[in-house]
Amino acid sequence: MVDESRVTQAGVGAEGALATNKVLRNTYALLSLTLVFSAITAGTAMAMNAPHPGLLLTLGGYFGLLFLTNWLRNSVWGLFSVFALTGFMGWTLGPILSAYLTMFSNGGELIMMAFGGTGFIFLGLSGYALTTQKDFSFLGSFLVAGIMVAFLAGLGAYFFNLPALSLAVSAAFVLLMSGLILYQTSEIIHGGETNYIMATVTLYVAIFNLLTSLLHLLGFFLGEE
Repeated sequence: MVDESRVTQAGVGAEGALATNKVLRNTYALLSLTLVFSAITAGTAMAMNAPHPGLLLTLGGYFGLLFLTNWLRNSVWGLFSVFALTGFMGWTLGPILSAYLTMFSNGGELIMMAFGGTGFIFLGLSGYALTTQKDFSFLGSFLVAGIMVAFLAGLGAYFFNLPALSLAVSAAFVLLMSGLILYQTSEIIHGGETNYIMATVTLYVAIFNLLTSLLHLLGFFLGEE
């Protein structure tokens, strides 16, 4: 006699696995597209020699588009908002890259090292989370507190011109964004995140901050004027 309860549980488990795999596939597909689009907008900004919009406008645009994306996350318009957000962040990255090419004789090498390091860390941590299937949800509270503290410290370093604090913030962000990659990937795997739009945004933000933080650290320690 067939145990109907076990059959039902197996069916529910299979459906859950399919849903998780779908979120994972959609997240990485959308993330790939947004990274390409962001690279295009960054390259365009560099080609046009566009000035950096400044900290306040950057933060205003980022948080405004992030709020809009969160609001539209369950509709098709959320996709347009994601590209608006990542395109905007790419545009702000362009002048930063141009500045490194101008300030350092080895600026191109620094940029390639930062991109390579970012890719290595992201692929390594994502692969680890996917392979081991470990639950990193315990990092959630720590990451929220750490990011808030690091963000405020970064503002203080910017407004009061404190280079040492700025370096410490960059180092902290490398660790925090690495933890965020593990956390978000784990959330997708274990069903804690079911919206691929928001999962994409979280991973994109982690990659963006990881890149800029590595670039800052490399420029300070290895930059040649």
